[in-house]
Order: sequence, then structure tokens, then C-alpha cells
Amino acid sequence: MNLEQLRDYCLSLPGTSEDFPFGEETLVFRVKGKIFLLTPVDSEQRRFNVKCDPEKAIELREEYPSVKPGYHMSKKHWNTILDEGKVPDSLLKTWIKDSYDLIVESLPAKARAELR
Repeated sequence: MNLEQLRDYCLSLPGTSEDFPFGEETLVFRVKGKIFLLTPVDSEQRRFNVKCDPEKAIELREEYPSVKPGYHMSKKHWNTILDEGKVPDSLLKTWIKDSYDLIVESLPAKARAELR
């Protein structure tokens, strides 16, 4: 999945916005102001950080060599995905959507209702 495909998918999720709060090198996707994905924009190898249920995060790291503990993030709650072409885009999208859903679940009820 290249950067444009990643960006298009993230922006297709309701209430998603993008910005560069950490400088021009890191693109951040948010829902209702809360981050669900970060990715460098000029990396040779596509990689991105997504939020993950702590138990599932460990399972994914054990099953997929391209899933690592979150780089510069809480290792318990975030994974870094190295997109080496070994994991199908459909699975990458599932992990992105899971991250989005975790953030949405943490929002107040009113904010969640606005996304439906």
C-alpha cells in the first residue's frame, strides 16, 4: 500500500482528518482530534503506527514479522507495521480500521453518535 492509498483509505473513514503536528515528516490521521495512525511521508519503506488491543498486539507481533512494537509510542497499545508487501492490503486495512474503531470507542457518546 503506497502513501496515497493509505491516505485515501484513512480519509474514507467517517470524521477523519489529517495534519502534521510533529513536523513535515510525519503525517497523522485523527478521528475527532484523537490519533489513530501515524506514518512518515518520505520513508523508502512504507510503515505506519496503529493503535491495537494489547493482547491482540502481542499476537500480531508473534504471527507477522512485519508487525513490531510501536516506534516512539506506547509498546503496549501501538504497533508499527512495516509494509514489505508480505501482508495483503486487505489485512492492513483491517488493522487500520481496528485502530480507528478503538479510538471511536473511547470517545464520548455524543461524539460517537456524530460519526454514525
